[in-house]
Amino acid sequence: MANERELNKRIKSVKNISQVTSALAAVSASKASRAQRQAEATRHYAQKAFEIIQNLAAQPGASATTHPLMMARDDVRTIGLVLLTSDRGLAGSYNVNMVTLAERFLAAAGKPAKVIAVGRKGRDGMVRRGYNVIAAFDRVPDPPSFLDITPIARVIIDSMLSGEVDQVFIGYSEYVNLVTRQPVIHQLLPLKPADLSGMPGAEYVSGVDSVQASQQSYTYEPSAEALLSDIVPRFTRLQVYQSLLEALASEHSARMVAMNNATDNAAELVDILTLERNKARQASITNEILDIVGGAEALKNM
Repeated sequence: MANERELNKRIKSVKNISQVTSALAAVSASKASRAQRQAEATRHYAQKAFEIIQNLAAQPGASATTHPLMMARDDVRTIGLVLLTSDRGLAGSYNVNMVTLAERFLAAAGKPAKVIAVGRKGRDGMVRRGYNVIAAFDRVPDPPSFLDITPIARVIIDSMLSGEVDQVFIGYSEYVNLVTRQPVIHQLLPLKPADLSGMPGAEYVSGVDSVQASQQSYTYEPSAEALLSDIVPRFTRLQVYQSLLEALASEHSARMVAMNNATDNAAELVDILTLERNKARQASITNEILDIVGGAEALKNM
């Protein structure tokens, strides 16, 4: 058993750690609340934009589907994965769950893959596992603006247009509530949803909500091609932006929960160490009393 001095040092150290974790939990709770509002505020807009894209793709003559970011490739030889994680740890299993899902998906897909990592944890995790990380972004502003994700979307779009990849997926943690997050992978490009039922690794890809395409004919001004050349890349950026907002809300909520758990565990550890210290103090006092009694008896016998 450790002596009283050592236990006092350990108790002081654990209390200091508890103060740090408690402060981190409070900061994360504030950030999670803000990120939650941002993610929920843009969800309906992203859904409506998705409906517009699907309605354009269903137009008579299918002129919209000729846009290269909407056409499904006949032969998918290389896939791309945009992986959203955090730059910092102390978020429980948040990053591990996302990297594990990405690894399982790419292994099941069985095709050459190129990874675009947003966040140091995802980049480091995929590099350690031997995947080809063609671009990495960290220190993304929090909260992000629409312009902040433009370089990320530019790499994605250029990879698709150049034929470097034939299909792009995006993986992130979807925010449900403060204690629940769901790691998901969605198809990002082409924008027109494809039937993934026969694709290897499809069991790891979450489907998108079906949209009832309108049969109403649209009149384009100046032209369908000019309009789509602006709308389609913009909607791709919107999808990346919405995914990043969901990921940030998930990250902050995960860190808040992890730090609250750490604070609670520290309090329990302090109680255990305090009990051990009291036992050590009691044993020390008992030994001192025994020494005094033994000395007194020795003096009587002299």
